[in-house]
Amino acid sequence: MTMREEIEAAAARYPDRRSAIMPALMIAQKEHGHLPGPVLEEVAQILGVERVWVYELATFYTLFHTEPIGRFHLQLCDNVSCMLCGSEALLTHLEKTLGIRKGETTPDGAFTLSTVECLGACEMAPVMQVGDDYHGNLDAARLDALLESFRAAERVTSVERAAAAPGE
Repeated sequence: MTMREEIEAAAARYPDRRSAIMPALMIAQKEHGHLPGPVLEEVAQILGVERVWVYELATFYTLFHTEPIGRFHLQLCDNVSCMLCGSEALLTHLEKTLGIRKGETTPDGAFTLSTVECLGACEMAPVMQVGDDYHGNLDAARLDALLESFRAAERVTSVERAAAAPGE
């Protein structure tokens, strides 16, 4: 099924096509990895809605990315509960460990570091979202272990890709 067909199918579930913008953006981001301007325009065109409506949602929600992101998007909560439990120190630790600042991606494209306003998981503060998974009650040691597990997953994936490469 093409992206257009998936978006049309999603839009058919709503009485107003504007209500399908979020599912359409999820479909488009899954297809393209992020949502650059031309993709946002395509989504608006498919749905027959104003481009500004699509742009507003794509830039408001932290689950959408208008720029390329790393394979592991580290989204550290910096809201009150997490801040009181040490998220500022964890951000500094991540920046030093990864050699990047908030909003940047490592040169190898593995990690993008962001802060988010709230993940709605205050009971696990400080908390970080990576992909669809939440990691809570964090400290520097737990962060280091998480980063190592992500790097190990990258190594396995790289080996699998190399083994699957035809003609090598």
